[in-house]
Amino acid sequence: MPDGLDALWEGFTAIGDEPRIVIMWVIAGALLYVGVVKKKEPLLLIPISMGILFANLPLGELIREGGDGEPVGLLKTFQNVGMTTDVFPLLIFLGVGAATDFSPMLSNPKTLLLGAGAQAGVFVALLGALLLGMTDFFEFGLLEAASIGIIGGADGPTTIFIATRMKELGDSLPNVDIRDIVGATAVAAYSYMALVPIIQPPIIRLLTTKKERLIRMEYASKPISKRTQVIFPVLTIIVISVLVPSATPLIGMLMLGNLIRVSGVVPRLQDVSENAMMNIVIILLGLAVGSTMPAAIFLQPETIGIFLLGLFAFMTATAAGIMLAKLMNLVTRDKINPMIGAAGVSAVPMAARVVQEMGRKEDPDNFLLMHAMGPNVAGVIGTATVAGVLLALVEGLL
Repeated sequence: MPDGLDALWEGFTAIGDEPRIVIMWVIAGALLYVGVVKKKEPLLLIPISMGILFANLPLGELIREGGDGEPVGLLKTFQNVGMTTDVFPLLIFLGVGAATDFSPMLSNPKTLLLGAGAQAGVFVALLGALLLGMTDFFEFGLLEAASIGIIGGADGPTTIFIATRMKELGDSLPNVDIRDIVGATAVAAYSYMALVPIIQPPIIRLLTTKKERLIRMEYASKPISKRTQVIFPVLTIIVISVLVPSATPLIGMLMLGNLIRVSGVVPRLQDVSENAMMNIVIILLGLAVGSTMPAAIFLQPETIGIFLLGLFAFMTATAAGIMLAKLMNLVTRDKINPMIGAAGVSAVPMAARVVQEMGRKEDPDNFLLMHAMGPNVAGVIGTATVAGVLLALVEGLL
């Protein structure tokens, strides 16, 4: 065969050299099915699934490193610009802040505790990863354990932020070897966010009685003043940045977005942050995340461990929020419907909607959505804060 025609067979040769890429096509197809057919988190799963597909096409043209006269691949550029510099996760937090109403939480400050209690899943997964790392089957060290643990908060951008930081930290230390698990942790986090309506209801039913699920909660008699809404994000930035400096990037961008929203004087900035910018960044972030998952990196025993630990962490976070709500009912006069504790994870607003739907099934006239939004948005703050704590602890230990 003439040498000039060899290029026509390069794709088939690449598949023969690395047949595992076909498995990744199946995984990409499964995520695409969940996003398109099941309509679970399609804004995230569609670009992520296509990023996985692009990363596993023969020769990897879209993720090439560049050099020797070849340009850097498009998706590799997205990784370098948006993930290694934290740009994409932080811009996502800006958009989340612009779209989030903290009034339900401010009207019932007790829900802050529920958002904090749900962070138990983070530490459970971290300890689980460390224990698995002591076996001969998984190579999890402290850096990997911290990246896996944050999945328990069910917050994709925060997971990417921490996993990327841990990867950079490991690469900068001469005696530390860290596996590249950014893609696996991110996909795990987003997958469990999409599966909230499937994972949480059985746990809620198991840990609550019918009488508890029928509890009705009173709404605040007075609306939250604009002054309070404006002061809250500014004060939150100062307090958390003093207590947990490492959480400043995430909390700062989240609260900046919320300040843009509640100030009421920059509607164009709110619209751009909440819509156009958010949508653009989601596309680029999804493609970048998916492109970090070529078969050689993703199809490892550790990946299975990451997904199982992430699932266990998410279930633990849900259970911890519910049990904390039940505990609070023992010492408070105004009873809390324990189901809203499940919304303490950072999956906004999916977890709150699950609580609302379950409440309506028990009592069609019981509206729990706004009550559940309190711990839900508190969970966003809690996960970002815990991320800063993890980062500070790991940097201190290493």
